[in-house]
Amino acid sequence: MTEYSVYFVATPIGNLDEITFRAIETLKNTDVIYCEDTRHALILLNRYEIKKPLVAYHKFNEKSAVQSILTDVSNGKKIAVITDAGMPCVSDPGNILVRELIANGISYTVVSGACALVNAFVLSGFSAPFTFVGFLPEKNIDRQRLIETLPLKHTLIFYSSVHDVNDDLRYLYSALGERKVCVAREISKMYESVYFGELKDISIEMEKGEFVIVVDGDKTDTFINMSIEEHIKFYMDKGFDKSEAVKKTAKDRKVNKNEIYQVAVNMSEKKDK
Repeated sequence: MTEYSVYFVATPIGNLDEITFRAIETLKNTDVIYCEDTRHALILLNRYEIKKPLVAYHKFNEKSAVQSILTDVSNGKKIAVITDAGMPCVSDPGNILVRELIANGISYTVVSGACALVNAFVLSGFSAPFTFVGFLPEKNIDRQRLIETLPLKHTLIFYSSVHDVNDDLRYLYSALGERKVCVAREISKMYESVYFGELKDISIEMEKGEFVIVVDGDKTDTFINMSIEEHIKFYMDKGFDKSEAVKKTAKDRKVNKNEIYQVAVNMSEKKDK
């Protein structure tokens, strides 16, 4: 079996029995385990009688932890990287480390396992393709910029905390319009719950838990019956300036923006008369 210097190991997202034999063997056979929270990691490791040195590796110390990992590898140690739950690098630390491993020619691999976004997508019953977004940014301007980059025909998957889930649902309705939605709570745990509804009226009344919001893809062609003028006005009414409205209209219609720009000029001339 091929040996690697660094192993990114998936851990259970809820039920501690949801871990692979390979993950357990990998954790037993590495020299150091880097983890988000050493106290949380100990719960899992004690369950499987794994005793290894633990080093904190989270978003607040990621750069220094990466250098520590590189030093350990140069000293011949085999490293495992885990998060509190699920797959490293998926809305969790790890990407910087992967880039450094590639840049330094250090061997690494992924030990497969649970991932909340996959479970939630299956639970939703919605169709592929899907796009994983992760947590929404805190500021509305950053949220809007993010939403503008998304393929709105895709099923969209978001992570959310108990403190944000209803605000996130309301925001997604304002940004995406009417959609079917599935909200999965506490996946694989004793109190796993799955809620279905419409974005306009769904509300979650729970005091604790981690959530995955799965929004069905846009099944309508919003612009099919719009004239180009109406299409441009649609975006301008949403607060975009004329230049941005022209670009977005051209993208929607898959035409050269100069064609749309001329219509926008004619609109201005009509308004001025």
